[in-house]
Amino acid sequence: MRVGVLGSGDVGRMLGRGFVAKGHEVMIGSRSPKSEALQTWRAEVGAKGSTGTFAESATFGELLVLSVQGAAVATAIDLAGPESFAGKIVLDTTNALDFSKGMPPGLFVGLTDSLGEQIQRKLPKARVVKCFNIVPNSLMVDPKVAGGPPDMMICGNDVAAKARTVEILKAFGWPGAIDLGGIENARWLEALVPLWVRVAASLNAWNSAFKILRG
Repeated sequence: MRVGVLGSGDVGRMLGRGFVAKGHEVMIGSRSPKSEALQTWRAEVGAKGSTGTFAESATFGELLVLSVQGAAVATAIDLAGPESFAGKIVLDTTNALDFSKGMPPGLFVGLTDSLGEQIQRKLPKARVVKCFNIVPNSLMVDPKVAGGPPDMMICGNDVAAKARTVEILKAFGWPGAIDLGGIENARWLEALVPLWVRVAASLNAWNSAFKILRG
């Protein structure tokens, strides 16, 4: 399929690389589609990878990945054109991290709202699934951690979109997903990230993820 990735940072390039590795065509959308980092990415992934503006990427993708910084979400959607999201699955990897007081971060949205909910409200015809936001980019594709990778935690309002997301996760090497329910649960997934930062800093273990152990 064709995948449009909105955001050219570490997360966007990593997920774009992952989708190409699984045989999909990927266009990364950016304000600077000819940046050195994106040209390096294109050289790495080959003919199935391309770059463009946010609008070009959103139009290109049958499935869209939103991976911009949290504070830039609304602007990126406006630049892409909200109409280009209609009917499509949108994997929302974003976090409302607030670094205004330095490390560790807090949240600039929460706990009575979330970026996931704001995105769904802004894109009422899109099928938003919160996914990949609770792990570092190093673990998003083919995750390797001691004891094996955990299940990804996801949420969203569209059952079919979440089922397709689970298929993508399994193709990326995840055992499966824990479905937390509707998109309002994004506020708790986003709130988990500042805790993850604190745990990772305390242990000096940035290549790590939370895992649910069943009794």
